[in-house]
Amino acid sequence: MQFRSHGLVAALLAAVALTACDKGAADKAGNAENKVASAEKGDKKGKGSPAIPVIVASVSEQSMPLKIQAIGNVEVQTTVSIKSRLDGQIVKVGFGDGQDVAKGQLLFEIDARPLQAQLEQARATLARDKAQLDRARQQEERYKDLLQKGFVSQDAYAQFRTNVDTAAATVRATEAAIENARIQAEYAVIRSPIEGRAGKILIQQGNLVKANDTPSLVVINQLAPIYVSFAVPEQYLGLIRKYMAAGKLAVDALPPGATDGGTVATGTLAFVDNTVDATTGTVRLRATFPNKDKSLWPGQFVTAAVTLNETQNAIVVPSQAVQTGPKGQYVYVVKDGVALMREITVERVDGAQTVVAKGLAGGEQVVTSGQSRLVPGMKVSIKTDARKS
Repeated sequence: MQFRSHGLVAALLAAVALTACDKGAADKAGNAENKVASAEKGDKKGKGSPAIPVIVASVSEQSMPLKIQAIGNVEVQTTVSIKSRLDGQIVKVGFGDGQDVAKGQLLFEIDARPLQAQLEQARATLARDKAQLDRARQQEERYKDLLQKGFVSQDAYAQFRTNVDTAAATVRATEAAIENARIQAEYAVIRSPIEGRAGKILIQQGNLVKANDTPSLVVINQLAPIYVSFAVPEQYLGLIRKYMAAGKLAVDALPPGATDGGTVATGTLAFVDNTVDATTGTVRLRATFPNKDKSLWPGQFVTAAVTLNETQNAIVVPSQAVQTGPKGQYVYVVKDGVALMREITVERVDGAQTVVAKGLAGGEQVVTSGQSRLVPGMKVSIKTDARKS
């Protein structure tokens, strides 16, 4: 009985050991199959990874102007506030609100009848004074002859000589009064002293005006030529003076709302202020523009750019291609369908274009859109920019 018990236990132990061996082998086989499946899945994923679509642009080698940009303000060269020089009623207005006026054009006419009456009165007075002068001269000639013959004293003759001088002085005074009356009559007709654009008429026809009264009758601004004033950091003062000494510097002005392809006014730098503003660290410049097309308007803000020099064979890329990372600025260069990160040194930025001093060569292709999805070495596919098609 005891022998049979020992035999049963041994049989059970052998069965348990065999089962454990079979389970271990099955686990090893299962792990091997999982590793193979994972490897095959990884290989399949690596081989089928899609290329990232990007937009590229070619690196160009071209001449680039060295410019300094700033926000400027358009200013008129000449502004005139028209006022009356005499009292009277406006009887005529020779222009309309906001109208262009020529130099010498009739603007206002004031009732000149009282002035004409004064002028005529002065002329009549002159005629009387000249007659009295002629009478005094005749008497002086007669008494001069009597003096030579000894019939009158020297004192008596001197009195008639004085009468002649007095009458002559009276004539000159009356002639001056006539000239003054004539000038006053001319003031009744107000003409434009400059060519420009009139503003709103502030005192209409039929109103009474006083000499040099406030407000003015109208304000006229000269629009052509015109100024653009702007301030640049004082660090550029040396460069500006250097290139200005070599010749006139061109200045471009871009009105607000215009694009890079819009109308750009071109003028020349005419003035550099003699003082640097200590509070802002800037120096004021002023450029003159012909403004024949009236594209610049007094008071408006513009983007002014003064061109100092031209850089030949500059390496230029679109500004949107340049990215900034922990180590500085870089671009993605596309070569053989793969995006490669390239660190660059930027010389300057000119609006939509960036001049690169180091890191790129002409003819290379850089990514301008889609950089956020890229890592170095990733495959890319080039797509067309819909904005240019």
